[in-house]
Amino acid sequence: MQLMERGLEDGLLGENGVPLTGSELSLEDVLAATRQRFKWFPICVVEEWVILDAIVTEEERAKVTAAGCQPMFLFAHTVLHDEARRFEPGDWVRSSMGTRFEEGYLFITRNTAYVLKGPGHRKSSSIQAIFSIF
Repeated sequence: MQLMERGLEDGLLGENGVPLTGSELSLEDVLAATRQRFKWFPICVVEEWVILDAIVTEEERAKVTAAGCQPMFLFAHTVLHDEARRFEPGDWVRSSMGTRFEEGYLFITRNTAYVLKGPGHRKSSSIQAIFSIF
């Protein structure tokens, strides 16, 4: 699936930012381990990912936090597996706002546990740039 023009690919979603490493487990092992922890959440396993921390004011951060979220989003170039079948293998995904990021490879939203596999990045971005990813 074609996503966007080259400028977004190189800048917002490119490899600059803080390098991180997600899970190195096999797809089957990471699904089993995540299922034990998140019994009722749909699990989506992704690779080639970036966590985007939205640049917000303190007032905006307080509102987001009061709603049980953090001003962060996940973008992944490649979906490996989606239990809810919202995405096909090979599709890209931009999450809704995250609620937490745990153990260096679990990005949690209100409705999905995203498992981050392999190398990725974390960087700050304007909320406008994040929402321009469609």
